[in-house]
Order: sequence, then C-alpha cells, then structure tokens
Amino acid sequence: MADKKLVIIPTFNEKENIQAIVEKVFSFDQGFEILIIDDGSPDGTATIVKHLQTKYSDSLHLIERAGKMGLGTAYITGFKYAIEHQYDYVFEMDADFSHNPKDLICMYKACVAGADLVIGSRYVSGVNVVNWPIGRVIMSYYASSYVRMVTGMKIKDATAGFKCYRIDVLKTINLNKIKMKGYGFQIEMKYSAWKLGFKIEEVPIIFVDRKLGASKMSTSIFGEAIWGVFKLRFRKIKPIK
Repeated sequence: MADKKLVIIPTFNEKENIQAIVEKVFSFDQGFEILIIDDGSPDGTATIVKHLQTKYSDSLHLIERAGKMGLGTAYITGFKYAIEHQYDYVFEMDADFSHNPKDLICMYKACVAGADLVIGSRYVSGVNVVNWPIGRVIMSYYASSYVRMVTGMKIKDATAGFKCYRIDVLKTINLNKIKMKGYGFQIEMKYSAWKLGFKIEEVPIIFVDRKLGASKMSTSIFGEAIWGVFKLRFRKIKPIK
C-alpha cells in the first residue's frame, strides 16, 4: 500500500498564489494530498480552494477557521487531522512559493531513508536566501545561532517552516502542550522532536521571498520566538501517553 502524504498549507489572503501552488503540488507523480487551513481570508482564498475541490475532490482538503489564530494553531489543527486520517508523512509548506514545491520530493525521500523529521534548510550549506532584505537575512540567521546556543540543538535553520514529519513524531509529541503560535512554534516543534530522541536531518533548499501577496512576519512574532526559547530550555518534554 502506498504511503499517505499530506502537505499542510496555512493561508491568510493568498488568492494570488493558492491555485498555482495547489496545481504545482498535484503536478508531481508522488501522490501528495493537500490540506489548506484558511483563517477567514477576506480576499476569498477559501472560495478559490472550494472551486479547485471540484477538480481535486479526493486529494484537496480544506479547513476554514473564523479568523487569524496563529500559524502554530493552524499547523496543530493540521497535525491532528493527519493523525485522525492516518497519514504516514506530513509536510509543512508556505503558500507563496518561498518554498519550492519540488523540494517536497527530496524531503520525502530523506524521511523514507530513515529521518524522522526533515527540515528544508536555508543555512545548512551557506546562506541560501533570495530577495530578502539583508537585515531580515541577518536576523533569521542569527536567530538560529541563538537557538543553538541556548538549547544545545545543532540545527542550522531552527526557524525553518518547510518540513516533513513521520507521523510517529506527531503522535509522540504532546501537541496540546505546544505553547508558541508564531514562528516560535517552528523552534518548539523541532526542540520537542529533538528532546524525544527523533532523528532530525536538514536538506539544503533555496528560499525565495514571495513575489505576490504580503508577508505575515512581524516583530511581535519574532519576539515571541526569541523569548520563548528561554522557557524551552527549562521545560520537561515528555512523550504523549
């Protein structure tokens, strides 16, 4: 029986990108399914997804939420959906093509080869970021250095949001205990997997800043990630029972 693979894509006002990203993922002969989690986009993103569901009825799924509830809670909702529907591999990916959908394939292969969590890493082989302002590159790069220093994790791209999990990782992490909602969520999930002894591998990607739509990054989101790392260091991470 073929592996079941779910790509989770949270959205808020992504009408310029959503159809293209969905069709690109489905163009691969890998059997990916997609779950869109839309936080009440006023631009009609969910309406476009519903139209696409008439074409991709078996493989395109949609969860609509009432409003912006945070990136972390969107992914937690998606992870619980994946567990409930018995997927084998679960991916996180942005809707705006900053993550190249082709990299889903190499990340999946790395998981099949033995990794429990595969990270699409901007920094594992230098700095592979295109079209970001230099200030944002520096902030992101040194945020990962800070995380390594505070937590002891050796991950080069601690804030990366392009990932592939074996479902056992998500079943073992107590998702109800994940605290951070913004980009700190990405650090917290990696830290939890690392503390629980899962094998983590970074594969190099080229991150290209979005061409369409608006970035969701803010200083408050980044601040949560920085200050939340202190609390992580002293938290006991226990597997779910």
